[in-house]
Amino acid sequence: MQRMVSGIKPTGELTLGNYIGAIKNFVDFQEKYELFVFIADLHALTTIQDKSKLRKRIKDIAAFYIACGLDPEKATIFIQSEIPAHSQMSYLLECTSYVGELNRMTQYKDKSKDDSASIQTSMFTYPVLMAADILLYDPDFVPVGDDQKQHVELARNIAERFNSRNGEFFKVPEPVIPKAGARIMDLQNPTKKMSKSGDTDKGYILLTDNLNLIKNKIKSAVTDSDTLVKFDKEKKPGISNLLTIYSVLSNLTIAEIENKYTNQGYGNFKKDLAEIVATQIGKIQEKYNQIINSNKLNQILDAGLEKASKIAHKKIMKANSKLGLGRKK
Repeated sequence: MQRMVSGIKPTGELTLGNYIGAIKNFVDFQEKYELFVFIADLHALTTIQDKSKLRKRIKDIAAFYIACGLDPEKATIFIQSEIPAHSQMSYLLECTSYVGELNRMTQYKDKSKDDSASIQTSMFTYPVLMAADILLYDPDFVPVGDDQKQHVELARNIAERFNSRNGEFFKVPEPVIPKAGARIMDLQNPTKKMSKSGDTDKGYILLTDNLNLIKNKIKSAVTDSDTLVKFDKEKKPGISNLLTIYSVLSNLTIAEIENKYTNQGYGNFKKDLAEIVATQIGKIQEKYNQIINSNKLNQILDAGLEKASKIAHKKIMKANSKLGLGRKK
């Protein structure tokens, strides 16, 4: 079975965008691939964190992975920082990377425009840690949103360079970008990706939101002066974003939804979508509440740690040997 690896950074509460753009796809992927998914807590340290909040979010994300449908019998779920090989491999890959290619990474370029002196070094080097997260497990595929493809390309470049210098060692993975729902947009500003850092809390839906609040956020989502339920990302970004959410959660095609609401306007469409979103998130919340304070969560993470650690440790030791480190036995 081919292998797939991915993770989510615990720097904020999970949104509907995280669920549709990442976690829901993981649930589908676990049926087709040997799936490794992790909580990328080391990546959270690129900015200063409240340690108590960070610990809570790490557990929350793990619980939400399972509540959203990840099956520990099919997917290996673990916490990145509990496996030292991630940090160790990151340093080895820094020795195979160039400042020029890291300078071109979008997030660093955006952050450095304001005040590069106040940016932590990890903000510059984190793409290499991301490459280590990937390459440690020799995956065939890495699922990413369209705005994250650059990171997989860097991992591929580093892997090919390492292999060229030291002989074949890393598998060079392919990015997988889901056809639908890869990038859910802000409900109030549909030109921006849905994020808790948006301009208003009406723009995002949290997986922990009250269900009535979720319905109200959908009903108040920005559309346009036209009342035609039609997908047109350029001219009608708001309604197109809502159509994408509707399609992913209902398993109906965009065309089927457009036909369903012909001559009905936005009112009925938004009302129905509000019920669909609230019902789905309600089911997730119920499962989350069952597992978050149970010992089952720790058992799942312990099992994931054991399996992932064996693979990662073996890979880092072989990488050390490839580079001439340590004592030859």
